[in-house]
Amino acid sequence: MGKPQVVVITGPTATGKTALALTLAQRYNAEIISADSRQVYRHLDIGTAKPTLAEQALVPHHVIDVVNPDEHFDVARFRALAHETITALTRRGKRAFVVGGTGLYIRALTRGLFVGPQADPVLRKRLTIQEQKHGPGFLHNWLCRVDADAARRLHPNDRARLIRALEVWLLSGKPMSAWQREHGFRERPFSTLLVSLVLEREILARRIQQRCQQMVRDGLVDEVRRVWDMGFGEQLPAFRTIGYAQIVDLLHGRSTLEEAVTDMAMATRRLAKRQRTWLRAEPEVQWYTPAQEQEIDRVVQEFFEGAGTT
Repeated sequence: MGKPQVVVITGPTATGKTALALTLAQRYNAEIISADSRQVYRHLDIGTAKPTLAEQALVPHHVIDVVNPDEHFDVARFRALAHETITALTRRGKRAFVVGGTGLYIRALTRGLFVGPQADPVLRKRLTIQEQKHGPGFLHNWLCRVDADAARRLHPNDRARLIRALEVWLLSGKPMSAWQREHGFRERPFSTLLVSLVLEREILARRIQQRCQQMVRDGLVDEVRRVWDMGFGEQLPAFRTIGYAQIVDLLHGRSTLEEAVTDMAMATRRLAKRQRTWLRAEPEVQWYTPAQEQEIDRVVQEFFEGAGTT
């Protein structure tokens, strides 16, 4: 039978991945696996741009709403769930589309994941306490000193991944970037087609601004209040991510609504830039604009017919 075929649709945030994936998935009898590190959380819908219930009714989606906001979720668990889903879809005669902008998830799924030291909950708690004691930026500055390559790829506020990188170094004495270089991401469990959407910066900036404004109109502020009322505190990592962090500041009176939207849009543009940088370093990515849907459709069809597989 050969390797299962998987189409990956990725790209910076707000480039139109969801709309393209819905169209193609219906055309090719496929289901969608989300490769978004925030859409895994239940109750966080608007701020994560999670597919709506109507969109999920059109095409079944997987690896969304799998954990509560206070539960741990990492790339290893994503990879395991995605593998299981692809295997199940293949057995049912369905095709798999992996859709999202979390580059690490896509790399781990399509090229493997290095096996480093196992997680140490006690060490992780100690690192978290140190960050709280010394303030934002402490973990990132520490990582810059011991693993500059890893630090360059991680945002200073990405506490979960900063802790993992420091954990690997502290437990093994070897930087995580060295583990990754030795692994080489040479596994190929699937035959994959990687399509990335791209837009001119000015156009993308306008779309990001419009998306942030729409999220607020759709009820992002009430979503944060509702999740708080459910008992999920603002100290959770999910509430330090783009969109939620700005609304937390708004609700505490540290900013106005206008300032929150402006900060949200600025942070999202920075995220899009980091996503572009990550994807440019990935081999085999084919770049298209959303307007090239017919060309993308042709490439996908040829892929499923056996041409251009990897």
